[in-house]
Amino acid sequence: MENHLLYICVVFVLAGMVKGVTGMGLPTVAMALLGLVMPPLQAAAILVVPSLLTNIWQMLERKGLYAAWLRLRPMLLGVCAGTLLGGALFAGGEGKAILGVALVLYALLGLSSWQWRVRAEQEWWLGPAVGVATGILTAVTGVFVLPAVPYLQALRLEKEALVQAMGLSFTVSTLALAVLLAGHGAWQPADAGMSFAAQLPALLGLALGTRLRERLEPRVFRRCFFATLLLLGVHMGVGG
Repeated sequence: MENHLLYICVVFVLAGMVKGVTGMGLPTVAMALLGLVMPPLQAAAILVVPSLLTNIWQMLERKGLYAAWLRLRPMLLGVCAGTLLGGALFAGGEGKAILGVALVLYALLGLSSWQWRVRAEQEWWLGPAVGVATGILTAVTGVFVLPAVPYLQALRLEKEALVQAMGLSFTVSTLALAVLLAGHGAWQPADAGMSFAAQLPALLGLALGTRLRERLEPRVFRRCFFATLLLLGVHMGVGG
């Protein structure tokens, strides 16, 4: 762990910057880069505190949290159930390869012009299904963007409401993942200590990213972000 201390700090600064600019991506970037030097389970344990802290900040940044909870509750409860269900897959050892595949799919989706729209009458059954699928992937990979983020984008929420909805979804996913890790004995003192320490570079990156958001062209950054995830996903999928 000590051998990777500087690398971990740099990873969370970068991941925090991505989140500051885009409103998402901290767990995705962190898991992708940490997964290059450690098992996904250990990387997920380090991710818990910085992910939870930055997502709570994002969730509380605007009013309307209770309304968002009421609308997204079926999906969020599905996330909790799916995470518990996916915990049974921890023993399989395929987490790194699955994470690579998930990153590739997410990157291709982000680079495409494909648009998905969810109608109001579909939310009652599609939300729980998306939540369960997201929970399973969260348990196996430590990343909770798929398929939750495409689903939230398909709800056609106003920009700031979408950012808050993602913060709420990521917060619930992080808490569910933390419970699962503790239940599997993966919350070791060294990992817990590193997770608390990682919040500092993550917050630094978040502050830098928030400032950069006003200066960068969103379309250019988005394409660079997804292209990077695609390369990381291919590397991890082939090497996993």
